[in-house]
Amino acid sequence: MSAVKTFEYAVRDKSGKVVKGRIDANDQAAVARRLRAMGLAPVSVSEVQTTGLQREIKIPGLGDRIGLKDLAVASRQMATMVSAGLSLIRTLSILAEQTENKALAKVLGQVRTDVEVGQSLSGSLEKHPDTFPPLMINMVRAGETGGFLEKSLLSVADNFEAEVKLRGQIKSALAYPVVVLCVAILAMIAMLLFIVPIFEGMFDDLGGSLPAPTQFLVWLSGVMKWLAPVLAVALVVFLAWWGKHKNDEGIRRRIDPLKLKAPVFGSLARKIAVSRFTRNFGTMIGAGVPLLQALDIVGQTSGNWTIELAVRDVRESVRRGSSLAEPLMQHDVFPSMVTQMIAVGEDSGAMETMLEKISEFYDQEVQQTTESLTSLIEPLMIVTVGGLVGGMIVALYMPMFSIFELIQ
Repeated sequence: MSAVKTFEYAVRDKSGKVVKGRIDANDQAAVARRLRAMGLAPVSVSEVQTTGLQREIKIPGLGDRIGLKDLAVASRQMATMVSAGLSLIRTLSILAEQTENKALAKVLGQVRTDVEVGQSLSGSLEKHPDTFPPLMINMVRAGETGGFLEKSLLSVADNFEAEVKLRGQIKSALAYPVVVLCVAILAMIAMLLFIVPIFEGMFDDLGGSLPAPTQFLVWLSGVMKWLAPVLAVALVVFLAWWGKHKNDEGIRRRIDPLKLKAPVFGSLARKIAVSRFTRNFGTMIGAGVPLLQALDIVGQTSGNWTIELAVRDVRESVRRGSSLAEPLMQHDVFPSMVTQMIAVGEDSGAMETMLEKISEFYDQEVQQTTESLTSLIEPLMIVTVGGLVGGMIVALYMPMFSIFELIQ
């Protein structure tokens, strides 16, 4: 029996759209047969080379993480197969076989088993809250109830892809300043631990008094010898604690308001939260999720406690018969443009369209803000790092001006 290999494929669905992905099979013929069974027309099938420099590198512990990108791809592929007429069980079986993420493949296999015994797709997804967000579960439930599961899955894929794109823009813009800062901190710690003691021994051998900046640097070097291990251990402990408790209500209640009030990054955090809120809200309204249920979910997925708390108040006002825009105007976290456009959407019956336009506007705002911050932070960081490192070097060489007098 031939070994199972990984193949990359490109196919056309019934609408003529080209869809790409990967699948495991024994040979290209088996791949083509499986794709045709899914109602897809193969365009190209090629084996993925996994030898030499092209071998995929997998780090233990990192390959099991299921991200939004994995869910977006799975949602779009599921929508394509459902629209092609495949049964839900067959669709889940194929997804579980061809999904690259092994953890997601395992979960999809469990979902398929639950569906086989008669449970709904949304009910099966709900059993895995750590994998499938509430937004996806409720949109799938709305699609099942209304008979438009394919549309709901496509909306989920579009929403997740937009979120992944937004996160990528922020990470790419802030990656360089963060790396420079970390390298500068490590360089200064290394100088204090290894370079300054050498100069300190040389100064002691020569005798004489040291200038005040040099004395401070020597004192800081002595402190750093015991402080550096303590800081390293404290950092590891904090990161482990933060990864476990960062989503706790008590922590978010204290940290999230500070994010919105931060001097430079507060405006960026607010735009990100508003963009995520309007995008998720518009997606759920378009999928037919009831308004009160949609408000309950989008508050949780906004990513900021302040907005979540405001949405809770809005939900209660709407439940008592108020319009949506009126209670939104009472919370400063929502810009006036957002509340005004939502009010227009309510009056005109085009709420989904308005929310989509708001989301697109704030996505562009986030991109422009991150680019502006990057262009501002980079020179400031270079000057700051250069000043700190240069000041340390000057402090070390100041005694050299009187070294000849000490030698004589």
